[in-house]
Amino acid sequence: MISRSPFSRRQVLRAAALTALTAPLAAACTTGYEDAPDPLAPLLARARADAAAANALAGSAPEHAELARQVAGARSAQADALAAEVDRLNRPEAENTTAPPAKVADLAALGQRLTEARDGAAGMVPGLPPYRAGLVGSVAAGCAALQQLAPELGAGQPGEVDRVSTGPLTEAAVTALQDALAAEHAAVWVYGLVSAFLPADFGKGIDEGADAHRDRRDACERVLTDAGAAPRPPEPAYLPPDPVTDAASAQELVITAEADAAEAWHGVLERTEDKALRTLAMQALTGSATRGTSWRMEAGKEPQAVALPGRA
Repeated sequence: MISRSPFSRRQVLRAAALTALTAPLAAACTTGYEDAPDPLAPLLARARADAAAANALAGSAPEHAELARQVAGARSAQADALAAEVDRLNRPEAENTTAPPAKVADLAALGQRLTEARDGAAGMVPGLPPYRAGLVGSVAAGCAALQQLAPELGAGQPGEVDRVSTGPLTEAAVTALQDALAAEHAAVWVYGLVSAFLPADFGKGIDEGADAHRDRRDACERVLTDAGAAPRPPEPAYLPPDPVTDAASAQELVITAEADAAEAWHGVLERTEDKALRTLAMQALTGSATRGTSWRMEAGKEPQAVALPGRA
């Protein structure tokens, strides 16, 4: 994490890991047994079908093989994460769980499948238990990240976040939102710093990224103020994990800033049941996921798109 405080990135990751471990236990202790089919099962079936369709496309269209395999790998990783959660609750299987076909005609059809998966997952987020909201939100953002790989898949950056009005927020939600605000302050600072190290043809991406994080920063401050909490101010400066000396290290820092923001907003999803705040968090998480993909592509990072943005 980009910070000038003694709270290191390793500590943040450790805390995130503990959250991931303890949340399912808490859910198991409090929700009891459900005899209805698991609502995540259709998402799981779709992820597996999309992975199979992408693999089939890689075999039938050599010119798109590398791109299709990236989609297949990410959707398989998402399916594995969903399967682990579905197996954990071990609810009855639905009598008629349908999945899309295991083949697609071309990249555009695969992109349409990603759009449907993204929208279906994002639409479920407001009504899920907190731990599941984080998982499903990450799947939705991961589908958006995959789309950013090519215009045929539906590449595009989301616009400004909605102006949301929340109800009273719990202490945990306020803390998570303050963490997100800190990540947004750092991201705005990072985009200002890297502008001195990147060539002019990066100017549009830098400006759009800085504007997006200012928008999300302002949204954090509005929600916190309305909740009666004092928004955390920015630090005078931040300490990058590695020195920024050239274009390559500048790109690495932007990638880190987007990953930190995604992790923070994923944390908001896991620590609030307020539907409006979840909507804001989902939009912000998706934005960092898609921008992260663009910067990873520019830097030649593998994988180019993170399958589950925000999850440690």
